[in-house]
Amino acid sequence: MRKKMIAWLKRKIPYLIIITLVLFWALFFFWPRIVININSGEAGVLYWRFFGGTETDRVYSEGIRLIAPWDKMYIYNVRVQTVLHELEVLTNRGLPIRLELAIRFQPEYETLGVLHQEVGPDYVNTIIVPDIDSVLRKDIGHYNPEEIYINKENILTNIIVKALNELGKKYVKMHGIVIRRVVLPESIKQAIEAKLVEEQRYHTYHFRVKREEQEAERRRIEATGIANKRRIEAAGIRDYQKIIKETLDEKMLKWHGIQASLKLSESENAKVIVIGAGKHGLPLIGNVPLEYNNEPPPKLPSNK
Repeated sequence: MRKKMIAWLKRKIPYLIIITLVLFWALFFFWPRIVININSGEAGVLYWRFFGGTETDRVYSEGIRLIAPWDKMYIYNVRVQTVLHELEVLTNRGLPIRLELAIRFQPEYETLGVLHQEVGPDYVNTIIVPDIDSVLRKDIGHYNPEEIYINKENILTNIIVKALNELGKKYVKMHGIVIRRVVLPESIKQAIEAKLVEEQRYHTYHFRVKREEQEAERRRIEATGIANKRRIEAAGIRDYQKIIKETLDEKMLKWHGIQASLKLSESENAKVIVIGAGKHGLPLIGNVPLEYNNEPPPKLPSNK
């Protein structure tokens, strides 16, 4: 039996070699379709050619996946991505405005299979850009160029928020739409800038007028305060003098004079002579030396 098997194999060796070569050639040829490498930041959606089509309830994560060569794995970038986009819209006056946008988005990981089945790999140009264009064209058409150029009352911001809300319902997570530049026709741009300069000058003038009015009011209040203070001080002095006049008599004045004379006489450096005046003048009080700095007193001239 063994000899028969060996003999059979010897007869079939050429065929076995051919089959092996065919298998190796097929493996080499279909290797990229069989061994799928899903890199970092990517996810895969499998399409079964003979068993149900797109697999929407499973998303293949990073790593190496083995599939049948007749099936196909679609690889999606699931990181945050940025797409630069330009569009031209018409305002309510029929004037064109060019907007330069930066759109940041990310496909929703859990619904990636549905996104692939309903939209496809080119979902950026299929739903994201057209929907943004539609919202911007429709809403910007209600405003004039100046309002768009200066973003009056956050017009552009509100329009962008509306566009984000619309796209958030279509298997895509929107992270933001940045308006990089608003380009107007040169003549319109110059007219708007000139108007803005004049408005700024107008506001500056009124600011200065308001400031001068406030300064005048401050000075008026300050002058009123000073006048009130002086009036109060004058009233206080008048009341003080009235009280003094009513309570101060001749005996009190004499007593105060005596007290002042005593204080002057007690001072070490006092060289004061206080001589009473009048009938009731103060007494002689002093600290006057009898010598004149060790010099003899001058002699009086003789009457001889």
